[in-house]
Amino acid sequence: MGRQPKQDKDQLDNFVELFRTKRDISRQELADIVGVHYQTMSYIERGEYAPSLALALRLAEALDCKVEQLFKSKAKK
Repeated sequence: MGRQPKQDKDQLDNFVELFRTKRDISRQELADIVGVHYQTMSYIERGEYAPSLALALRLAEALDCKVEQLFKSKAKK
């Protein structure tokens, strides 16, 4: 699982950091909960890495929200 350059159609608005900080969870704590390296969490929060569906579901569960609340497509229609 490495960082891959994203194409414009793959761009996501992501609210992981917002939900994480509202719940007073550190990046390291969330990374431990969902089973990734803390740096992966940083990449996700900065929009440099789009998580797999499985990881997105684990993040939503850990943050007690829906995946749709964490990620929204920036794709132009």
